[in-house]
Amino acid sequence: MLDTTLHDHEFANFRQMIHRIAGISMSPAKKALVAGRLAKRLKHHGLSSYQDYFHLISKRQDELQVAVDLLTTNETHFFREQKHFDFLRQRVLPERVPGRPFRVWSAASSSGQEAYSLAMLLADQLGEAAWEVFGSDISTQILAKARAALYPIDQTGEIPAAYLKAYCLKGVGGQAGQFTLEPALRRRVSFQQINLNERLPQVGEFDVILLRNVMIYFEAETKQQVVARLVERLRPGGWFIVGHSESLNGLSHGLVAAQPSVYRKP
Repeated sequence: MLDTTLHDHEFANFRQMIHRIAGISMSPAKKALVAGRLAKRLKHHGLSSYQDYFHLISKRQDELQVAVDLLTTNETHFFREQKHFDFLRQRVLPERVPGRPFRVWSAASSSGQEAYSLAMLLADQLGEAAWEVFGSDISTQILAKARAALYPIDQTGEIPAAYLKAYCLKGVGGQAGQFTLEPALRRRVSFQQINLNERLPQVGEFDVILLRNVMIYFEAETKQQVVARLVERLRPGGWFIVGHSESLNGLSHGLVAAQPSVYRKP
């Protein structure tokens, strides 16, 4: 018989697991979210309790990744926090080094809306110059959605009209009710699974790194470690952008505050 109750000791196990793997600190208020997101996996495997599912993910790496995907997926949308895109257009891009490829990292790219928003901005401002957008996330499932680049048509309302006309394609047939991005734009965007809570792979240096609306889930020590890893990948003179509700206060980072939520590497 299925026990649909997520007991406190079971919730504690999942909290410890996601903190160990992703550095995410889940408050007691997230108990219902954890129960809801994992319930379908219990049903899928014919398990009778959350404790049985925890035992399963302790033994199977593939199912552990599924659990991590379910518990780390966060909401995002196109051109979220518009002021950051205005800052990139008005301040950052005019100061770029001519002739050098301009690289931007969306360090918690989720389903890709941030990365493609950046790509539309760069395509508009830099045209055929050398530029690229790199997106990363811990969730393989959400990265598959980012690479597919298919979004509900109601999300077009978040995209500036000129960009919608220039870079977006309305789905037809089996893709009716959805839209995608123009192929040339998508070729400038790549995605890779990266756990920011671990040693970073060799991905090169970047002119801009965005780590927005992620640190709110981290404890102070995890924030310090993640920011230090990413700052190492930032070119001198490069920009580090966090969410409007976040800051690097209390952290050792070696960056200079340019305005709230925006920092620069000397």
